[in-house]
Amino acid sequence: MITDSYPLVATIAYLVGSIPFGLILTKMAGRGDIRAIGSGNIGATNVLRTGSKKLAVLTLCLDAGKGAAITLLVAISGNHVVVALAGLAVTFGHCFPVWLRFQGGKGVATSLAVFAAFDWRLGVLFCVVWLGTALVLRFSSLAALVSAMTCGIAGFVLHLPAPIAIAMLVLTGLIWTRHHKNIGRLLAGTEPKIGEQ
Repeated sequence: MITDSYPLVATIAYLVGSIPFGLILTKMAGRGDIRAIGSGNIGATNVLRTGSKKLAVLTLCLDAGKGAAITLLVAISGNHVVVALAGLAVTFGHCFPVWLRFQGGKGVATSLAVFAAFDWRLGVLFCVVWLGTALVLRFSSLAALVSAMTCGIAGFVLHLPAPIAIAMLVLTGLIWTRHHKNIGRLLAGTEPKIGEQ
């Protein structure tokens, strides 16, 4: 089985994660290079800055879809180590895509899908915490940070298999690292709120 080869699983998951849907969709729609506007990010939040909600939603779904698809396919093996590896690799692929000189997205949508694939309760928890934080404080970046941390802790509270729980902590750390500029702006009081440019 393919899942018996950890390097092969990691490579395939990474390459799938590296598909830059935000960039592909905006170029196909004639919106130019998404990396040249807003934050320069290839994720759904920056795609929204093109003025197309449809493209942003589609990007969100595809970025999440690749994370869920890879993780769920590998989960059939029942091997927690290889499932954790696949979830990590697909998310790292999104954040550091080989096709874009390793300059990718922040991994929120892909991580959310991976969390949900690990355990559906984590997907629900992430969405609830994200929505609650976003509605109250109006910061998309802060909502992502709080949601990721909550799920990272929940992995241990729910007594998930050790490889899965550790992978979740790594992904939480990845999301926080990818948001370092946002964290700086949040601390400085200059981070734009949802709806602002």
